[in-house]
This record gives sequence, structure tokens and C-alpha cells, in this order.
Amino acid sequence: MCDRYEMKATSMRTLTVSLTPHQAATMQNAIDSGGYASNSEIVRDALRLSEQREEVRRMEIARLKKAYDEGIVSGEGRNIDAEIFLAELKAEKRSRR
Repeated sequence: MCDRYEMKATSMRTLTVSLTPHQAATMQNAIDSGGYASNSEIVRDALRLSEQREEVRRMEIARLKKAYDEGIVSGEGRNIDAEIFLAELKAEKRSRR
């Protein structure tokens, strides 16, 4: 059995990024505190979080579209008096106790 670990060679691309002084200080503080090993690690983590946020946004849009479509096919809406509706909800809640 071989105890040697092999790493896949990945190509990295070097980019130049402009940051505000506050952002640069935030990155340096993250490294100094031991949260990250390098600026590159911080940027990669930020991009992963951005991708996750975008995926959540896509899922939410799909959910809203589905709810909209279900609402459209559910039929014509009706006008509801807010005070009567709330009174009915409160009465229903009391009857469940």
C-alpha cells in the first residue's frame, strides 16, 4: 500500500482585483485571525457563497413561479373583508382549543 498522496494538477488563473481599504483590511484580519490561509482562499470561499446564494435565488424564483401558476389555475379570486376574515380565523383558532 502506498502512503503517498497525489494531488491533481489544477490550473489556476491569476486575476487582479481592486478592493476598498476596508475590504483589504477585512481580508488581512481574516488571515491574521487564522480563519483563512490566504487572500485566494477568501476569494474562493466568497465565490462559493455567491454560487450558493444564486442557487437559492433560482430555487426561490422557481417556487414563486409555481405558486403563481397554481394560483392562476385555481380560479377567479374573490374580495374578502379583512375584519371579517380575521374574526373568522380567531374563531377557528378558539374552536381548536
